[in-house]
Amino acid sequence: VPILTALIALWLAWDTLSKRGPTITIAFDSAAGLTAGQSQLECKSVVMGTVKSIGVSPDFTKVIVSIETVREAEPLLTDKTIFWVVKPELFAGNITGLETLLSGSYIGMRPSAERGAPKRDFIGEQDPPVLQAWTKGTTYRLKSKRLGSISLGSPIFYRDLDVGTV
Repeated sequence: VPILTALIALWLAWDTLSKRGPTITIAFDSAAGLTAGQSQLECKSVVMGTVKSIGVSPDFTKVIVSIETVREAEPLLTDKTIFWVVKPELFAGNITGLETLLSGSYIGMRPSAERGAPKRDFIGEQDPPVLQAWTKGTTYRLKSKRLGSISLGSPIFYRDLDVGTV
């Protein structure tokens, strides 16, 4: 019985350690509803890790979030990956993050379609990216002397059809 118990304990320990990925840190301007041990890191609604700890940087300008990731997230953690805190927002006439009203805030992750160098320390973005890495299309840069009513997230119309976003 003791040998069988030890074998089961060893198997459970190996199973837990084999599914664990690298621990990463992300610096944000604020923790904005994140909770250690509860908030998650998600990519396309798939859980890629859990917030392990939240602290303040030594100079008190940033919040440092430590995240324990799963093994599947390791190839996605490059210098081109973008992170942001998902919370309910009204942005450019669109309401986003409503699912966080019940589940709480979480960290969104957008890996790049391009290959990048592996990285473990990141700077989080204030706002979510407008375009996703897998969005097909063309990006244009337009210049104007005045902004008018155009803002980030404004729709672009061609013959009354929505064809893009600022």
